[in-house]
Amino acid sequence: MSNFESSVKVIPYSQERVYNKLSDLSNLEAVKDRLPKDKVQDLSFDLDTLSFSVSPIGQLTLQIVERDPCKCIKLATTNSPLPFNMWIQLVETAEEECKVKVTIGMDLNPFMKAMVQKPLQEGLEKMVDMLAVIEY
Repeated sequence: MSNFESSVKVIPYSQERVYNKLSDLSNLEAVKDRLPKDKVQDLSFDLDTLSFSVSPIGQLTLQIVERDPCKCIKLATTNSPLPFNMWIQLVETAEEECKVKVTIGMDLNPFMKAMVQKPLQEGLEKMVDMLAVIEY
């Protein structure tokens, strides 16, 4: 299994508040307009599931498979050309501040890893940047 990790970002809201927002995927309605329309299309979501199309990859569906209250949200693909798991980790640093990191784990052969490593890392950084600027 290959793991790809984002950098760690500080969020100026409590860990509990951030977790409560992110653990309900229907809250993505608030950030829908911030997503790059040239990269992400056909976005739909509910409490546990997120579906979207990403060019050039195609349709992806992620589902929350585990919630560790206030600490971690684990998602797994239910529809993807390359199956993967994703963790959103939260760590409290102060009463009204926490840190966030996003990790993706996927089984890749060395050739595929070389092909997807750079775009995947860039995508993770964009995702964690977006998570850091959401109004919680």
